[in-house]
Amino acid sequence: MQNQRLLKRLHCRPRGPSRRRGKLNRKLFWVFALSSAVYFTQGIEALPSQGLFYYLKETLHFSPEKIMIIGSITTFAWLVKPLIGYTIDNSLSKRAWIFISLLLDIIFALFLGLLHMPLVFLIALLVINSGSAAFRDVAVDGIMCVEGKQYQATGKIQSIQWASLLVAGLITGIGGAFIAEKWGYQAGFLCLITVYLLVGLPAYFYHEDRGEKKYSTLIGDLKKLFGDKRILIIGLFIFLYKYSPSFGTPLFFIQRDSFKWGKMWIGSLATISTFFGVVGSLLYYRFSQRINLKKWLFWSVFLGAVTTLSYLYYTPVSAVIYDLFY
Repeated sequence: MQNQRLLKRLHCRPRGPSRRRGKLNRKLFWVFALSSAVYFTQGIEALPSQGLFYYLKETLHFSPEKIMIIGSITTFAWLVKPLIGYTIDNSLSKRAWIFISLLLDIIFALFLGLLHMPLVFLIALLVINSGSAAFRDVAVDGIMCVEGKQYQATGKIQSIQWASLLVAGLITGIGGAFIAEKWGYQAGFLCLITVYLLVGLPAYFYHEDRGEKKYSTLIGDLKKLFGDKRILIIGLFIFLYKYSPSFGTPLFFIQRDSFKWGKMWIGSLATISTFFGVVGSLLYYRFSQRINLKKWLFWSVFLGAVTTLSYLYYTPVSAVIYDLFY
């Protein structure tokens, strides 16, 4: 009898807090999964890039200048991310925009992978595809900011995002080289379709909190943006930190024409160098809550200047060293 009463008491105890913790853990899991999947996709989308480079260089015989101009045009959408953010915040939900982006990506990948088209149409599709990726990136970053601040997990979500991006780099290095050597850039675009479909899984299971949506005007948002000194200082720092000659494409020309490196070796080297980036991302995940970010950023500026200048001395041996340690 006493045992029955004890069992009854245990059975009747409130389960509210436990259930809430379970829901919280599930939601955080899908936040991490969605953030990881989207950033992995952002990295794996470079899979056709090596094949596309070799197509422009060795089939169309384009100069480094022409290839770099095309690359600049295709990344234009990323320069208007504030406008993309405004659009996402004032229409539909972030989750809906991710689904729209994935659907468009599948359509563009089919066109780019199955059809041989003139260069103008190829560039136009690459621009639109880049814009779709920018929408997806802004949407998932918005989810990261909202959920990360609410559950004090912003640093960990960011580290998972960058780790996923780098893991994709492990694949695109040697995988992109293999595809470029065996089939060409079109096969790379077709391989992306499976990835886009899989990303839809965490997007489906993630659910945003339903709250009253606060609408705003574009002019008002821009005034707030450019009126915030802290944001302007951060933006200026990032611009100056990243501002350096874009010498990636000329280095590929040197590796192919002067060093006589094969496609597989170039891709394998990229994969090996990315591995060290994954290790760094995991270390950041482990210590992001403990380190003095301001101090680390300060010294990284000087380190970045030294590493950039070191490319003035570029030989087959130094090229390998730079890729591994930079």
